[in-house]
Amino acid sequence: MKNSLITVGVVGGTGYTGVELLRLLAQHPQVTLKTITSRKEAGLPVADLFPNLRGYVDLSFSAPQDAHLDECDVVFFATPNGIAMEESRALVATGVRIIDLAADFRIQDVALWEKWYGMSHACPELVKEAVYGLPEINRSAIAGARVLANPGCYPTAVQLGFLPLLEAGVVDVAHLIADAKSGVSGAGRKAEVGALFAEAGDNFKAYGVSGHRHHPEISQGLSLVAGNPVGLTFVPHLAPMIRGIYATLYATLTRDVDLQSLFEARYAKEPFVDVMPSGSHPDTRSVRASNVCRIAVHRPQGGNTVVVLCVIDNLVKGAAGQAVHNMNLMFGLPETTGLTQVPVLP
Repeated sequence: MKNSLITVGVVGGTGYTGVELLRLLAQHPQVTLKTITSRKEAGLPVADLFPNLRGYVDLSFSAPQDAHLDECDVVFFATPNGIAMEESRALVATGVRIIDLAADFRIQDVALWEKWYGMSHACPELVKEAVYGLPEINRSAIAGARVLANPGCYPTAVQLGFLPLLEAGVVDVAHLIADAKSGVSGAGRKAEVGALFAEAGDNFKAYGVSGHRHHPEISQGLSLVAGNPVGLTFVPHLAPMIRGIYATLYATLTRDVDLQSLFEARYAKEPFVDVMPSGSHPDTRSVRASNVCRIAVHRPQGGNTVVVLCVIDNLVKGAAGQAVHNMNLMFGLPETTGLTQVPVLP
């Protein structure tokens, strides 16, 4: 596959994650876009809906029944939860590899997934073989995946922030706290009162404090790394910005450790994780439109509390960029192929 183009299909290319995926795939040197589906927009040129893709994507949206997805090497599902599971069994049977940017295959406990997502799972047998697509943990398994569960945006930031601490066994895993903020694009490209400019602009609020569907995904990942169940308090917030995740993470140290060295060593070979110098405070705009995660680690007043600051672009490292990273691993390409965009400022 290294010397031939990867034939790609995208299901559900009309949302914010979808257009971000198309932006990245259109510039990828080893990809040819074969089909982009949309029931509502079938027949409409993609560039008419997303003018930023003029000159880069010359396809029109296809109705699902006309998409010939079985002729693709890989199909990305940039769809709401519950869509990929309905179509994946037939595609996998024909040899197509699946990358789902929604949550259909992220949680291994199917009953738990059904509880949080409010529907019956259509293909639980594929959940068992699905690989969780956090490259910094599952790189080797991702390479052979037929079904790839792309992580959520909050789970990506929170897991990357806690990962070095849990692997080293230097914090109390029973009392982890994740205080995370997201830009409005995380709610998707749909008409909702809470996402209106007059509602979300000049405003800041917490939500889902009693329970958020990303909680079991984060807990599952952290527990696997820790080797034991973790106790996690996760509080998400909506911030008055378009893009970005800012996760402030708290844990209690159980033994003394050079935190800066620990984080630098863990991520030294990771192309998309930037451990910032001691004392740094990363900001969301420093990763805008890029696949980079920036992390800073602090020990306030030299006490036993460690504070990790972690920023990503929710649409890139938290969704489409990570999906392309996973595709690169699945098809034996250099990991950074098509993902070296410099963050956008201001």
